[in-house]
Amino acid sequence: MPPLRVFTWHIHGNYLLYLSQARVEFYLPVRTGGGEGYGGRGRTFPFGSNVHDVPVEAVRDQTFDCVLFQTRKNYEVDQYEVLSPAQRRLPRIYLEHDPPQGHPTDTRHWFDDPHGLLVHVTPFNALMWDNGRTPTRIIDHGILIPKDVRYSGEIARGLVVVNHLRQRGRRLGADIFEQLRRDIPLDLVGMDAESLGGLGEVSPPELPAFAARYRFFFHPIRYTSLGLAVLEAMTLGMPIVGLATTELVTVIENGVHGFIDTDVRRLREPMRQLLADATLARRLGENARRRARERFGIERFARDWEEAFAAVCK
Repeated sequence: MPPLRVFTWHIHGNYLLYLSQARVEFYLPVRTGGGEGYGGRGRTFPFGSNVHDVPVEAVRDQTFDCVLFQTRKNYEVDQYEVLSPAQRRLPRIYLEHDPPQGHPTDTRHWFDDPHGLLVHVTPFNALMWDNGRTPTRIIDHGILIPKDVRYSGEIARGLVVVNHLRQRGRRLGADIFEQLRRDIPLDLVGMDAESLGGLGEVSPPELPAFAARYRFFFHPIRYTSLGLAVLEAMTLGMPIVGLATTELVTVIENGVHGFIDTDVRRLREPMRQLLADATLARRLGENARRRARERFGIERFARDWEEAFAAVCK
């Protein structure tokens, strides 16, 4: 059978790159002037030939098998501006990247569709959302392991990777980063990192080689699903230090893959240990790399998505 044709928006570039490893043809709308979701393939990520740009004015003339929503705006606004009435009746999946941003346990998901499929990227997401009557499925992340980059850790500093950390504040741990960097050497990279004294943005293709030289990866985020940056660091062989919250508690075991705790004060000493002992950091990082390969392999991820698309399109 020919591969399924899926229409979606370009929302999270790294995730879309990993998703495109599935044997599916993806079609992305392109609008002059861009706008969220309308940049098409762009030039940042090395998408394969199964990812196609479609001028937004030509979308209604295309034939698709499924529509994949990734934001509330996609579902409540964009589909009515871009898709034809027939296309809006196609099989549909909503990919939820985040836990609820309102009440953490009593927020009803707006994708209320007994004939659709709500896909969560972590079990934590699925647990916290009120999914209502919509069928749900959990598809754990999948990560491409860089073939030519491995952990070296010669820079005796911790690395934090968060976009717009200052603007996004406490939820993503801006205060925790500022608190710990007073006595722990930490570098911040990401969009607008300079506003917090960080190093600035590093492009996604260059980030693995940049990150692999740091002694450990620090994840200050209080509330999220499971950061792709953490998993990407693990695939390099970096030890992880972070908060014992959300899905991270099922990924990192203390003293095995790194260190996690809900008491920020208790993270200082493990950080100092990693800075002082490169052998310890290398051992924990190798365990982290093995863990990432076992749970977040790209082959399993692609297969899970192929099965999800097939299920809604049958």
